[in-house]
Amino acid sequence: MTGEAAEDLITQAEAARLRGVTRSAIAYLVAQGRLQTYERFGVTFVSRSEVENYAPLKPGPRPSSSSKKAAKKGGRK
Repeated sequence: MTGEAAEDLITQAEAARLRGVTRSAIAYLVAQGRLQTYERFGVTFVSRSEVENYAPLKPGPRPSSSSKKAAKKGGRK
């Protein structure tokens, strides 16, 4: 485990309780690369300090994909 002390590592379930969100919300952040994971003894952990300091993105409209724009330009009649 490079860079993280063992006592700073918590499970994704613990991270979810800490943040008051579901475990799947933490898994989503991991999948998006917003939280880094660490493997130890076949168990996946995240950094407690990283979870505590996590700042969500500002809400707003999501950017549309170029394929949707192309479909809109052609339009249906």
